[in-house]
Amino acid sequence: MYSLTVRDRVMVAHSFTGEVFGPAQRLHGATFVVEATFRRSALDADGLVVDIGVASRVLREVLAQLDYRNLDDVPELAGRNTTTEFLCGWIAGRLAEALPATGLEQISVLLRESDVAWAAYDVTL
Repeated sequence: MYSLTVRDRVMVAHSFTGEVFGPAQRLHGATFVVEATFRRSALDADGLVVDIGVASRVLREVLAQLDYRNLDDVPELAGRNTTTEFLCGWIAGRLAEALPATGLEQISVLLRESDVAWAAYDVTL
């Protein structure tokens, strides 16, 4: 399986609901380093998994929907705990929607919350 990974970052504010989150129930900020990995078993006619420029642009477009926003105020995310894990799946889903019929077989999103904690989600296309 071939893969190509691009990286970007996103800055958000959010709060969580539930005692399990302790002080994170209050509004707080986070800067995530986001890695999107695109996979396919055979390269396309140009010898690519996906064009790096296209992958970078699409990732930026998806992240722009969240960047510098309070996620508590985003209608699409209303009532959700926008945990690192949840955001991985949300971003992966948007990437999959943005790159249909490209021959990709899997998209993986890894969100680094810090240098010691991160989460990932894989979507099969």
